[in-house]
Amino acid sequence: MFQEIISLLQKDVRIEWRQRYAINGIILYLISTIFICYLSFRLRTQDLSPITWNALFWIIILFTALSTVSKSFVQEPEGTWLYYYTLASPQSVITSKIIYNTAILILVAFLGLFFYGIVLGNPIQDAGLFVGNLLLGCYGFAATLSLISGISAKTSNSGTLMAVLSFPILLPMLLLLIRVSKNAIDGLAFSVSEDSLINIAAINLIVSVLSYILFPFLWKS
Repeated sequence: MFQEIISLLQKDVRIEWRQRYAINGIILYLISTIFICYLSFRLRTQDLSPITWNALFWIIILFTALSTVSKSFVQEPEGTWLYYYTLASPQSVITSKIIYNTAILILVAFLGLFFYGIVLGNPIQDAGLFVGNLLLGCYGFAATLSLISGISAKTSNSGTLMAVLSFPILLPMLLLLIRVSKNAIDGLAFSVSEDSLINIAAINLIVSVLSYILFPFLWKS
């Protein structure tokens, strides 16, 4: 299984390298959104409140994640997936997708944080807590959206179905992520955010286990 995951990851990296316009488009979308936020907020009020800064950042990350992960199972034709079915187990496929999408989201999120901090300032006081929370968020978004992308790819209107299915699942996680990052911005003690971090990790674990268990049934359909 480990060798299957490595091979599938190498395949995804090669596809992404050949289709560099996809990741370039995501980065362009990210930077453009940050610049629009700058034009809309920072030029009007020189001092952006931490609450607004935090909310805008996570909204940008959420929609960037939707744009990034939505193509996971859509970018390849159905015949290709039938070929993969003969080579790898469904557990290896969904695990490789989650790992790959997590890596892409981490890269995009930290790149976004860098530009976001330059353009709109950086009010973070506890960088360690904020970074740890961001990593948990990237994994949670990647795991959830990877499974939903696999489900929506089986339908004719995959984009709409993915948006409808993903938001009810991502909303509780997003609220917890915003709460923890707000605590990191305010410089509160780690104990204040401990319960929320445990809840985020628990949600990530549940989604990972469900993906591992349920994806084989989806794969066989």
